[in-house]
Amino acid sequence: MFQVDLKNRKPLYEQVVDNYRYRILEGEVLKDSKVPSIREAAKTLGINPNTVQKAYRELESRGYFYTVLGQGTFIASPPENARREIIEVLYRGMTKIVQELVYHGESYENIITRIQLPTQAESNERSGNNG
Repeated sequence: MFQVDLKNRKPLYEQVVDNYRYRILEGEVLKDSKVPSIREAAKTLGINPNTVQKAYRELESRGYFYTVLGQGTFIASPPENARREIIEVLYRGMTKIVQELVYHGESYENIITRIQLPTQAESNERSGNNG
């Protein structure tokens, strides 16, 4: 199971939601696999069961989880809009990183160059240009 960061400003239930969403989209957890019970997850993560319950409810309402009465909670197929959601989360994270870099004196030009270099190298590899 993943960890939550108690020092992070992001609410714990959102960290649980984001961790599961990411793991589902990356294929780290398989469709129809059972997730830990609320109590088990709370104990493993060291957080309040109400926090886990809130996260599970949100994941179910967004289509990432489904519940079978008397059997537990399971991983659903990622919803159609899931990739778009995770991209938005990543862009928000990237924005924060860029803001931190600028705050510490890095220029936008250097940041853009650092982002473009790996992208250009990947494009060259895909097109067969190795130089």
